[in-house]
Amino acid sequence: MNSHKKILMVDDEIINLEFFEVMLSKLGFIVEKASDGMEALEKAASFYPDLIILDNIMPRMSGWECTKALKADPELREIPIIMLSALDDVKDKVEAFESGVDDYITKPFNFSEVLVRIRALLRQRELLIPIRVWESYFGLAETLSADIKVQVTDFIRIIDALDTAIVQIAPEERVLSSENQQEFSRLLRLVRDKSYGVRKRMVELDAYIEKTLLGWDDIKKSNDGSIVQENQSPSSR
Repeated sequence: MNSHKKILMVDDEIINLEFFEVMLSKLGFIVEKASDGMEALEKAASFYPDLIILDNIMPRMSGWECTKALKADPELREIPIIMLSALDDVKDKVEAFESGVDDYITKPFNFSEVLVRIRALLRQRELLIPIRVWESYFGLAETLSADIKVQVTDFIRIIDALDTAIVQIAPEERVLSSENQQEFSRLLRLVRDKSYGVRKRMVELDAYIEKTLLGWDDIKKSNDGSIVQENQSPSSR
């Protein structure tokens, strides 16, 4: 799973950057480095890592601020973040998770533990990718169905107007000759029959679309719970 996976390591201490670069590179990861939060945002946009390891106390922009900025960016918000911190207080951890980090590891740390957390988050992200693709297609289909429903409603209004016109012109057959009356009556029956047939199909289609939209809404609600479970941090399980 490590093959070609990209990790952005962010820390203002060079020794930490070099340590992670050496250790992770040996395991097959592609590593990019940043020395503060501002540089991390620039590197994340150009390098687009599969995971970010982020120190919290840094110059220019803290890890908390950097995390909030990353999670606010539609292009970067799905990248999992592990925060490394010397702060072990509960309120610091809460602030980190509220800012959007996916995992929180206090210093001093064991690299084996960090590696387990990295692999867990990468595995979780791989599972979520097809879900996100499915959600995208699902959204497009839902929008299309809603648009078709609007068009069907408009078409039914047109049929209503046609039926009204038929009622209004029907008395005119009395002023026609006997032969023309028969032909006129035949044409009116034909138009009425076609109008009724089209109306019936449109009403059936409208009911089918409504049922489909309600079914998709139920699917989304039922999937929310599983998606939340998949998004839980490894440390919270």
